[in-house]
Amino acid sequence: MPIRPQLTHAGIYVEDIAKMRDFYVGVMGLIETDSGHGFTFNNDFVFLSANPTIHHQLILATGRGERAQRSTVNQLSFKVSSLAELREMHRRVVDYGITRIRPVSHGNAWSIYFDDPEGNTVEIYLDTPFHTAQPHADKLDLSMSDEEILRWTESVCRDDPTFTKVENWNARMRDVLAAE
Repeated sequence: MPIRPQLTHAGIYVEDIAKMRDFYVGVMGLIETDSGHGFTFNNDFVFLSANPTIHHQLILATGRGERAQRSTVNQLSFKVSSLAELREMHRRVVDYGITRIRPVSHGNAWSIYFDDPEGNTVEIYLDTPFHTAQPHADKLDLSMSDEEILRWTESVCRDDPTFTKVENWNARMRDVLAAE
């Protein structure tokens, strides 16, 4: 059986650690599990998680200005469990004052994208019951009902020759991984 390390957390350099901590705690709902100044790294750190079995899923570290002129983060992705939760996160982001929010259907997921206070792209998403080859993106209208979004997504995806139900794609992936 091949060894496949699982991604469990990411760390990003920040300029204003307090502002970034407040955003990820207040808007994203993460919990600060630890914080302090490094012993081997001369940085301040904030460790954040939303999982009771994982000490940290996101690490904020001072020193961004010293190491990067701009963000090299493509995106930080956070999963929710329903369209109602996705709509609530959209509301929280708007209430925080973020105006450039991009709701998208990827066929296999419904997402909103926006920039955090320091310009890192954040995605909040949930899976759909469908699979469509990626990249795939259609503008998502969150004002539609859950049933309307589901029907619309399926109708758009069925036009794609790679369309299948997610359980079929999962079974193929299990076979591919087992064969290696």
